[in-house]
Amino acid sequence: MRIIFLAFLFVVTGVSAQTREELWIDNGSRHIFGILNKPAEKAQKHPLVIIVHGFNGTHDWGCNYFDMLASMGYACYTFDFPNGSVGSRSGNNTMEMSVLDEQRDLEAIVAYFRRHPDIDANRIVLVGESQGGLVAALAAANKPDDIYRLILVFPAIGLGDSRDTRPAESMPDTTRVWGVPLGKRFYLELRDVHAFDRIGRYDKPVLILQGDADRVVPLASSERAAKIYTNARLHVIRGAGHGFKPEEFQESLEQIKAFLGNY
Repeated sequence: MRIIFLAFLFVVTGVSAQTREELWIDNGSRHIFGILNKPAEKAQKHPLVIIVHGFNGTHDWGCNYFDMLASMGYACYTFDFPNGSVGSRSGNNTMEMSVLDEQRDLEAIVAYFRRHPDIDANRIVLVGESQGGLVAALAAANKPDDIYRLILVFPAIGLGDSRDTRPAESMPDTTRVWGVPLGKRFYLELRDVHAFDRIGRYDKPVLILQGDADRVVPLASSERAAKIYTNARLHVIRGAGHGFKPEEFQESLEQIKAFLGNY
């Protein structure tokens, strides 16, 4: 695994001093760009939160978690999935987007940080948003001993419960979702995921954050997931849709802070 540090910054915010560096992690031939933010205060090892972006997202949104997590002593890594968006610095050919590839990438990232000298391998947390919530849930189910806590933000678990029975030959080569081109592999793979049958293999604490006005991920989907997990809490943000407004995001941060502070 080849690791490349491209930049190192010392950042002082209104919350705390932080160090920030660009960090590439390789998963085989897949080169993953990300940013690692850490509290500047010296500690033997920092707990870590990994932000897992959703469909057509990038690492940019994850930077909004830095200040709150640094104030709690957490490092935070936010990254771009290869081919995960048209703006990904890790490769933007969304025709190659794959939920299963993203799961494997996330597991490779977790494996890297479990060996990182500055990170507490026993306190790695995943925060997955939308499609990234599905990916995080699948990775946690596959590697439950590696994940300390799981936080799912309007998670698209239902995406991994496909009922698409079209023959492969009848599928179009390209399907556009919100203007983003996807190949047929994206849909064919989802048939075999059966997410709701798998996610319960993760039995540590789970926090699910969901708006009750979400038109992309129905509240019923997160309610179903919460019942499957043995130790889950669902917090519903009233009036929130798929993507939180500033005050809704602040409410989500407060819930995350309380959730992590309890352990």
